[in-house]
Amino acid sequence: MKVSLKNIIVPSIPLAIVLVISCFVIWMSTFFGGRVGILPVQNSFAVNYLQSFIQPDTLFSNLIGVGFTLLNAFLIAQINNRFTIIKTRTFLPLLIFLLLVGTWNETHIVNGSHISLTLFILSLFYFLNMYRNKKASEMAFMGSLLIGIASIIINPLIFLIPVFWIGFVIFQSLSLRTFLATLFGILAPWIIYLSGLYYFNQQIEFQQLLSANFNLNLGDLNLSISRIIYFSSILLILIITLIGMFSITNSDAIRTRNNLNFFILLLISIGILSIVFQNQLPSFLPIIALLYSFLASYAFTLKTNNFYGILFIVFVVINLLYVISKYIFI
Repeated sequence: MKVSLKNIIVPSIPLAIVLVISCFVIWMSTFFGGRVGILPVQNSFAVNYLQSFIQPDTLFSNLIGVGFTLLNAFLIAQINNRFTIIKTRTFLPLLIFLLLVGTWNETHIVNGSHISLTLFILSLFYFLNMYRNKKASEMAFMGSLLIGIASIIINPLIFLIPVFWIGFVIFQSLSLRTFLATLFGILAPWIIYLSGLYYFNQQIEFQQLLSANFNLNLGDLNLSISRIIYFSSILLILIITLIGMFSITNSDAIRTRNNLNFFILLLISIGILSIVFQNQLPSFLPIIALLYSFLASYAFTLKTNNFYGILFIVFVVINLLYVISKYIFI
């Protein structure tokens, strides 16, 4: 029996709508019944201020999160089309992203996480467009400016700037001009942000504000058995798909291989930040879902054999079982 993902890789419009609605149902199911055992999160000052207007973990805030998630899914499709991350038309990055974000209900209660992901994706448009252009100072500035704004929402994202410099090396676009443009871009929103805070509240203590949001937390996450099994399973699936990806990337253009290597570097870096700043792990999850969706989709799309077809089905079943487990286990 041959298991083919062809109808999902390039689905008809009605099937694509059904798949998106299914992910929305998973999202709302975790809101109405699967909210037990949610990982704690330490919000930044900006997120706390945002949540003073939009109460977290309500139907309204979840619908806003769904709206930003659909926008981010659209941007994911545009990235793949513009930069050919996967060298064929495919719906899988969108589907995997929507499935993961819908399943990870920890992301649903951090209003700023989906906004910061939108800014992160927009920054990728600038950074990926810098390929072999050492004079792309405007793109370096705009990309880092967006990361700077996102880091006001999720403060540790500011530590990704050295990772982007490594990315510039991969893209052969690192120069003194792009380096300085990145520094100015990342500092500009923080200078405006801190100046605004001081203007409206001169009693504020910046040292206490920054130390609270950059607080290292290397303690035990105390994950439940269901979470340990789930995250171990999807990590194993990612490793298998990466092996499959590297087995066929020789036929890709050098730029495509560099883009994929850059995404792997970003995923590893975000993983390290998630470990170092465990109290903000839920905020990092949408970005992890973005990078995971591209890297896993590559093998699922291009390795058209039974093994990867079955592996994708296993991936979907694992996520559905994880959603169900939230009704049973804490």
